[in-house]
Amino acid sequence: MYLQVSSFVASLRMFFVYGLTSGPQLKCAALSCREKEFGSLSLKLTSEEPKRTNNTPYRPPHFRKKESLTMRQAKAQDPQSSSDHDSSMVDVTSSDSDYSDNDGSLKDINGSQFSKVRVSAIVCVQDLCQADPKSFTSQWTMLLPTNDVLQPRKFDATLMASLLFDPYLKARIASASALSVMMDGPTTVFLQVAEYKESTKCGSFMALSSSLGLILMQLHTGILYLIQHETNSRLLVLVFKILMLLISCTPYSRMPGELLLNVILSLQARIEAGFPFKSDQTGLQVAAISCLTAALSVSPSIQVKEMILEEASTGFVEAVKKSGVLFSLLQHSARLSNPAICFEALQALRAVSHNYPDLMLVCWGQISAIVHKFLRECTVEVPTKTWKEQAGNTVVFVGEKIVTAAIKVLDECLRAISGFRGTEDPSDEIFLNTPFTSDCIRTKKVSSAPSYGSQSLEDTKEERNTCPSGIEQWAETIVKHMPIILWHTSAMVRTASVTCFAGITSSVFFTLTMEKQDFVVSSLISAAKHDKVPSVRSAACRAIGVVSCFQKTSESAEILGKFIHAVEVNTRDPVVSVRIPASWALANICDSLRHFVDDFPSKQSTDSEIEWAQLVELLTDCALHLTQDGDKIKSNAVRALGNLARFVRYTSSSCVHNKPVANTEFSAICNNVTLLPTRSDLNAFDGGAINSSYPASLKDLHWLERMVQAFISCVTTGNVKVQWNVCHALSNLFLNKTIQLQHMDWAPSVFGILLLLLRDSLNFKIRIQAAAALAVPALALDYGKSFPDIVQGLEHVMENLGSDPVSVPSSFKYRIALEKQLTSTLLHVLSLASATDHQPLKDFLVKKASFLEDWFKMLYSSLGEATAPSGIESDSVGNQKKEMISKAVQSLIEVYEGKNQHTISQKFKKLDSSIS
Repeated sequence: MYLQVSSFVASLRMFFVYGLTSGPQLKCAALSCREKEFGSLSLKLTSEEPKRTNNTPYRPPHFRKKESLTMRQAKAQDPQSSSDHDSSMVDVTSSDSDYSDNDGSLKDINGSQFSKVRVSAIVCVQDLCQADPKSFTSQWTMLLPTNDVLQPRKFDATLMASLLFDPYLKARIASASALSVMMDGPTTVFLQVAEYKESTKCGSFMALSSSLGLILMQLHTGILYLIQHETNSRLLVLVFKILMLLISCTPYSRMPGELLLNVILSLQARIEAGFPFKSDQTGLQVAAISCLTAALSVSPSIQVKEMILEEASTGFVEAVKKSGVLFSLLQHSARLSNPAICFEALQALRAVSHNYPDLMLVCWGQISAIVHKFLRECTVEVPTKTWKEQAGNTVVFVGEKIVTAAIKVLDECLRAISGFRGTEDPSDEIFLNTPFTSDCIRTKKVSSAPSYGSQSLEDTKEERNTCPSGIEQWAETIVKHMPIILWHTSAMVRTASVTCFAGITSSVFFTLTMEKQDFVVSSLISAAKHDKVPSVRSAACRAIGVVSCFQKTSESAEILGKFIHAVEVNTRDPVVSVRIPASWALANICDSLRHFVDDFPSKQSTDSEIEWAQLVELLTDCALHLTQDGDKIKSNAVRALGNLARFVRYTSSSCVHNKPVANTEFSAICNNVTLLPTRSDLNAFDGGAINSSYPASLKDLHWLERMVQAFISCVTTGNVKVQWNVCHALSNLFLNKTIQLQHMDWAPSVFGILLLLLRDSLNFKIRIQAAAALAVPALALDYGKSFPDIVQGLEHVMENLGSDPVSVPSSFKYRIALEKQLTSTLLHVLSLASATDHQPLKDFLVKKASFLEDWFKMLYSSLGEATAPSGIESDSVGNQKKEMISKAVQSLIEVYEGKNQHTISQKFKKLDSSIS
């Protein structure tokens, strides 16, 4: 089948130049063959549409037929005059519409038929691509040029040559349509291997990546030339579509550094020059700005950043005198007279704010002024008619849409200036604090955070502790913009305004005055509880989840109390898009509550202790209820339960049997666990004002067992994200020192589930977290009866780790992290092996002595390679690794000596001496 398609395409390719036999026909009217490099192209626009070659007035078809008969008779009488009537014969053989789109002169009577053949061949190629776009990518090298795209060559028939040089507009449009189909679909993945390499070597073989890189370069050259020089509006629309797809498919990080910059500069030059077509001027301008937005949304480029920084450093007063990308976007975004162009310019500004955040402080004044102008002039009522009824009057809809876009630009700009990098969540630190896994910490990429470039975790923490930026801008926004947009009549505008609070940082929030802090909190609470539109409540819950993660928020019982009530109400919302962020905020609040409880005895009275015990019970019941929801909500509910399980205190296991135990510290011991408040009672609570005389009760049976049962249920019914969160939650549960795991009936089931996930899960991240959870108990006693199974299970997984297939390609990057975490966990349990009297386990370790010896030797050799670089920090980590290995080896020596395996014991003693 592949050979048939290839031969078919090769045959069709021959017809791309069918009928184009003379030199002048291969030339493009606007093309200069000497201009081959798009970096040096100058904009040469013509304000005239292509003209027809004959200047005679229009004649109706019935007149033309009569004249044709007369001309035929004259031609028969005087054959020498036939050449003088070639142009007239064109009108005889076809209708006026066939040649109304002609770009060049027609010199023979068969030109129309030749063009139809070329168009048909191109359409066939397009149909083949649409039938099987994935396999058709193998035909790219045959259909697209790899060099000299601006040089017309008769025997080099490609789609780009047809697009550039064909004298018939219909053929050029067909080529553009075929190119857009080829660039769409699976091409995005296919072209990621493309790489441009400058090489002077000539040979018969070229790697696919290099060939694709050359094709992309030629496509950029040809398309950018057409954007600068094309004068037909119909064709320009398709060219902009091709460029949009080309930008999304091109891996610019593997291409020449100036390529993306040239794309942006070419688009900006065309936008500044404008378009001469009155009917399509706005549409083409919008298409050009949309392409510019796509180019600015590509991964940040150093060249582009330097260009915008140089423009911004000159100041906007000087920028008025000369054109620039940033100034041009600000100018077009303020054009309320043309809403479509204004909206697209705002989208482009948002892309600049996201990808080049360091530049936003310079243009904050202009952006703030534009937003305030929109809020003043575009604050309109929301239309009550449907979109069909509103089709004739788009002023209201456009005003609402533009205000929303302006607020999103303001939001992105505030995030960029204040250094927002995502939710401040330190909950994962405890599980990565081992010498073998400390170098496997992966920085999370938050899509809602601006792209600041590569920075270390330490640099990020330092910036958060230093004097924060963005305080003045946030204060101005709260005073100047928020009072207008938070209570806007449009739900779309209110949603965008509340979303702004989800981008505030803790350093900025707690540097604001108390009045402004109260304004933020009260606005979020009001939107979450009282707004009737689900999207607004969803945005409010998301922002609450962000603010509740701030470290100082956990020190404020009043703020936490208000947030708990607002979020709990939304977890019962019938709309799933509200429950998802509400459950996420619930999990974050539970984590913040843990930090608050750590210092609880020194801060609160006995009455407050009872109130907080009731809140903990409320949060637990809410999270348990959400574990029966969908997977996206279930994963957050499990995380919330894990955070609660980590700090709820027990003084003994007697609480499992409902025996009251006195305790002076804050704890949810059995004699302090109360019945859940009813919904009517909850309505009386606002900000921690629960009645302190609420009676204690023991009627709520075994809520700890209910939590564990929820974990087990979620592992079997949830997706991979739910399973990962279950492992994380069990790690938190094991960290609770007041729970005696060896006495819990559910402990063997929990350990068994973790071993099962570690052995059989196809997701490496789940296996990593399961291994980390198994390493949390500090003593062999904490593992209870499951300790022998855990040791044997970990050894089995480690022994067979190299033979495990990587079924999911995305998991390959986690393989090293899994091996390191598994190494750390196995060393931990082996160091505890000497403390057990379980003889079958010791017999197993004797049986596996040979493997363990080789494994320890491999660890020691890799340890020497890893600690080769000098430095105090690397030496410290290396010493910690040696200590872990030595403890495990010494424990095994005790086991082997106890089993009278002196030969094996001597081998491990020798190994231990070499390690130390």
